[in-house]
Amino acid sequence: MADGGIGERVLRKEDFRFLTGAGNYTDDINRPNQCFAVLVRSPHAHAKIQSVDAAAAQSAPNVIAVFTGADILADGIGSLPCGWGITQTDGSPMAEPPHALLQADRVRHVGDPVALVIAETREAARDAADFMDVTYEILPAVTDTAATAVKGAPQVHEEAPNNTCFDWEIGDANSTDAAFATAAHLTTLDLVNTRMVTNAMEPRTAVGDYDAGGDRYTLYTSSQAPHVIRLLMGAFVLNIPEHKLRVVSPDVGGGFGSKIFHYAEEALVTWASKKVGRPVKWTAERSESFVSDAQGRDHVSRAELAMDKNGAFLGLRVRTTANLGAYLSSFAPLVPTYLYATLLAGQYATPAIHCTVKAVFSHTVPVDALRGAGRPEATYLIERLVDQAAAEIGVDPAELRRRNFIAADAFPYQTPVALTYDSGNYQQALESSLSASDYAGFDGRRVESATRGKLRGIGLAAYIEACGAAPSAIAGALGARAGLYESGQVRFHPTGTVTVFTGSQSQGQGHETTFAQIVSDRLGVPVDNVDVIHGDTDRIPFGMGTYGSRSLAVGGSALAKAMDKIIAKGKKIASHILEASESDIEFAAGKFTVAGTDKEIGIAEVAMAAYVPHNYPLEELEPGLDESAFYDPANFTFPFGAQVCELEIDEETGTVDIIKFTAVDDFGRIINPMIVEGQVHGGIAHGIGQALLENCVYDKATGQLLTGSYNDYSMPRADNVPSYDTATQETLCPHNPLGVKGCGEAGTIGAGAAVMNAVVNALSTRGISHIDMPATAHNVWQAIRNSKGRMA
Repeated sequence: MADGGIGERVLRKEDFRFLTGAGNYTDDINRPNQCFAVLVRSPHAHAKIQSVDAAAAQSAPNVIAVFTGADILADGIGSLPCGWGITQTDGSPMAEPPHALLQADRVRHVGDPVALVIAETREAARDAADFMDVTYEILPAVTDTAATAVKGAPQVHEEAPNNTCFDWEIGDANSTDAAFATAAHLTTLDLVNTRMVTNAMEPRTAVGDYDAGGDRYTLYTSSQAPHVIRLLMGAFVLNIPEHKLRVVSPDVGGGFGSKIFHYAEEALVTWASKKVGRPVKWTAERSESFVSDAQGRDHVSRAELAMDKNGAFLGLRVRTTANLGAYLSSFAPLVPTYLYATLLAGQYATPAIHCTVKAVFSHTVPVDALRGAGRPEATYLIERLVDQAAAEIGVDPAELRRRNFIAADAFPYQTPVALTYDSGNYQQALESSLSASDYAGFDGRRVESATRGKLRGIGLAAYIEACGAAPSAIAGALGARAGLYESGQVRFHPTGTVTVFTGSQSQGQGHETTFAQIVSDRLGVPVDNVDVIHGDTDRIPFGMGTYGSRSLAVGGSALAKAMDKIIAKGKKIASHILEASESDIEFAAGKFTVAGTDKEIGIAEVAMAAYVPHNYPLEELEPGLDESAFYDPANFTFPFGAQVCELEIDEETGTVDIIKFTAVDDFGRIINPMIVEGQVHGGIAHGIGQALLENCVYDKATGQLLTGSYNDYSMPRADNVPSYDTATQETLCPHNPLGVKGCGEAGTIGAGAAVMNAVVNALSTRGISHIDMPATAHNVWQAIRNSKGRMA
């Protein structure tokens, strides 16, 4: 192993260019003779388009073209596709209404695009957009999740009666009902999982560039999945053959899920580039991102837990309504079904579970995956329910968890909701977190806080995540195969340096470092001699991109398989050069040796021999040392952990101050501890943001987005988060060659539940047993005031 291998705290290779302003983001890309696009968007949540008059905009200075929904229809442009279908409980397909690039007859959410203005400069396009004359007939709107399917609610699509996209279920209803019938105690909890705006640091940007000479299109876009965009846009929207379409995603400034999906703007600039004969660039303004980027979460649920007289879990029943927004985003149906309900077992040996999900349309921005994508929603529901149950039966929350954990020797463990957990030691993680947080000493700290007029609370969350999967593993968990995977290519150059090509797409995770460490560890090449290439469909064989914490477990495993091929070919070359049998050649630490002798040759020398074959078995081998592989995981990986949040509440103002946050995680083998810590820290901050601050709110009467800027949508700041106390334990994943699991979403998955359990624990002394997210100062203060009124 060279310096910088697996397990070392290697500084991120990519950070130098980011910190010195040398990053190359999509908005940094400017093509020769480029023009600029601005979208005209609906100011109404629901309205008929009565007329669109583009004459004034078209005649404005420096305007090149104006396109409307009529132009899209005239060119036969397809609808934005949904990449995951759901079969309803009755066996029928889900409702999938069309999603046009530009609306021609009706708008269904504030921000729905109706026209595209292209001009010589962005300022000219923006000015001309103000001249667009669109006449609307305003219609009633529905935005509230619980109200969408109520009789008489305004309809979003004719194709979806009662605003229902699908009704779906998982688990065994009969066995769950039987478990409830024998229960000694039932706990019921109604929960709202609030809607969030993603707010990646880099707004979305797209540049379309049509080459008439070669009849080829290039799209530069800030995406987490370039090959997915090429497939969806080329095959389903613009009807461009894949060999005629290149998608490039350079440096991406954060995504958190929102940049997985195919958006109208990507197709529009690609199509418009051919129409106007020039490259076309669009960059979102921040306020535009609030009404055009896919949003996240937005569940309303009722959860019921059945227990025996000793607090053992007998059954779990969940009824969830999931708001999908106005249209189906690329993978929206997947999130509240297979990424949510399949995790409702949590870390617990609950023998019977049944969940129904009603997915509904509303006059709001579409909803899709957001950091954790279904897993935070499931964990929040389970962990709040467990704490509520503990309070009702008078058992310490940690003890109730201990009584119900899946035992460490019970793996592989088949849950009642499709998944098979491969490994775990849940109690060890819990005990470590309790020890690190001094859980036993909490009562004394609570008394001390009371002397200062503060309410102190402590909350736990024991989370599990299913991640690191290709779509085929998702299907495989349910008895089918979808045949998708990840690719990796390892190319030695004659001088012994290495270029890695991966279908994974970094958006801040540090792929250029961790993938280089894997290569360094396995092949003995210094980290600085390894370059990692991603984000270009012309250079990468194929790739499914980055989401669901899959890059290392799936993309890294593909590279491991490619390196196995490199070593196998290297042994053949080494055996020829060293005049030994191939079966006697061993490889370690970058050297091929003849077993039992001191004869050896370095892998760099083997690479040179492969490209300059003066002493090379040409009859047996092709020249070169360049291998590719695809990896299709057999199962998810299952990171897990335990988090403890301790906080104080100012009873007079409702202000919540997190005092300490402890997290113990099991991510399998750790490639770079520093990067893992950074991912956990960021994930926890994301979860704290939802728990205490963030909330996407629409006016129930008009459908207007009330939190459409940072003036109204509160993001976590440095003084909202504490210094974290984090640690890891190691249970290797048994089914991928690296033994790794994912870590990018784990902090988020548990943090919301831990914080809200701590808030409720603090408020319990005031007779409050539940409060919905976000626990803002106003919401907490109001809950305390209402409680005092009830107690008076």
